[in-house]
Amino acid sequence: MACPVPAIYFAELADNLEKSFRLRGSLFYNGLIAEKGSSNMTQHKLVVISLDSLGFRDLNELRDRTPNLAALIDQGAWVKRVQGIFPTLTYPSHTSIITGQYPAVHGIVNNTKLQPQRQSPDWYWYRKDIKAVPLYDVARQAGLTTAAFLWPVTAGSKIDYNLAEIFPNRIWTNQVLVSLKASSPWFLFQMNHRYGKLRRGIKQPWLDDFITACAVDTLKNKQPDLTLIHLVDMDSMRHRYGVRSAEAKAALQRLDGRVARIIRATKDAGTYADTNFVVLGDHYQINVRKMVHLNMLFAKQGWLSPIAGKTTYRNNWRVTAKTCDGESYVYVRDGVDCGAVKQVIARAEGVARIYDGAAAVKRGADPRCAFLVEAQPGYYFTDEVNRPAVVETVDPASLGMPDRYRGVHGYGPDQPNYYTTAIFAGPDIKPGVTVDHVHLVDEGPTFAQLLGLQYPAPTAGQAIQAIIRK
Repeated sequence: MACPVPAIYFAELADNLEKSFRLRGSLFYNGLIAEKGSSNMTQHKLVVISLDSLGFRDLNELRDRTPNLAALIDQGAWVKRVQGIFPTLTYPSHTSIITGQYPAVHGIVNNTKLQPQRQSPDWYWYRKDIKAVPLYDVARQAGLTTAAFLWPVTAGSKIDYNLAEIFPNRIWTNQVLVSLKASSPWFLFQMNHRYGKLRRGIKQPWLDDFITACAVDTLKNKQPDLTLIHLVDMDSMRHRYGVRSAEAKAALQRLDGRVARIIRATKDAGTYADTNFVVLGDHYQINVRKMVHLNMLFAKQGWLSPIAGKTTYRNNWRVTAKTCDGESYVYVRDGVDCGAVKQVIARAEGVARIYDGAAAVKRGADPRCAFLVEAQPGYYFTDEVNRPAVVETVDPASLGMPDRYRGVHGYGPDQPNYYTTAIFAGPDIKPGVTVDHVHLVDEGPTFAQLLGLQYPAPTAGQAIQAIIRK
């Protein structure tokens, strides 16, 4: 069986996505200039706080630990179950949130890039990699001021006040230099001068303390129209200690306090009454015990060449896996029988499902992949070769090291009890409303309506009208 090319024509891609995701109209940015929307609402400010890995279960079962989030739910609207995207990773998810599109359209199909010779591949840090239109660009074109704090894939963007999420990935650079290049340089210098003592590099929970202080300062003194804040404390604790661990629950409580400080900053600035707030998650997590190294299977078939003494391999691969943690893309070059590749994958322990390229596209994943492979709960994928076995139990002593986890995400969004969640509150939000289920891509169009903006082309998502005052 030859490998199918799932997206030879954009028309096929559009058709597949429309069937699965209620998409209407053009999928791609058509160059139109953003204009103010037709909403009759008075334009208010918008603060979006992403609590990385916040799940529906957190607010449904642990609300006694989050009095500030509970108060927001009481005074606003709770969108209980938000279904994520394929794959449920941080960078694709945040880009879907802010564009209203799926990864197949916006182009951020993974956290990291396919760089098989690198032990630490580059991430999709830069705005230039996004093929759709983010809301912060729409806001800027409409004359609104924007701010972002570690919001993924904003490096090199034109956000007015930007602290980009990026880290040094080459031996000849350092954190200061890469951050200055990726962010708003003078703004970064000022924030680091005032609050740099709060952080310890990029370690948590100190990094979130630094980001919160910077956001509070900016909300008080700059009063941007659109503010995007990404806090990662709980996600880090879940990766290392487990989804329902004491450490993760403590992080949830810390995040609740940070949300309170951010809201209090708008009260100090006198903008609270004119501000809509959104607190959301990007995905949930699942506990794991074992890791699966699909590339070791491909090496045994002669489809890729491991580098001696390393867990990486050469660029001359014919078949390669690219991890999304709970899922893995498999890419196949011309001349390889896809039927044979699928048989090799299917025999691996821990594999739950194999989507072919067309099925992956229907789910909004990378149009270039030959397969999207999903792990069974308890398993996750790596890109490594030269390991003792294709499937290994994670050594507890290795937790905290790259690719060694107690909890992960990246699975398909239809896993049981795997929803994220969102809270909306403010002058344009109906109080006391609950909505049971929406899609992650519905959030960006909702933000746009709250700001009185329109994306320049139709989005996959739709504004959540049930929570908005008319």
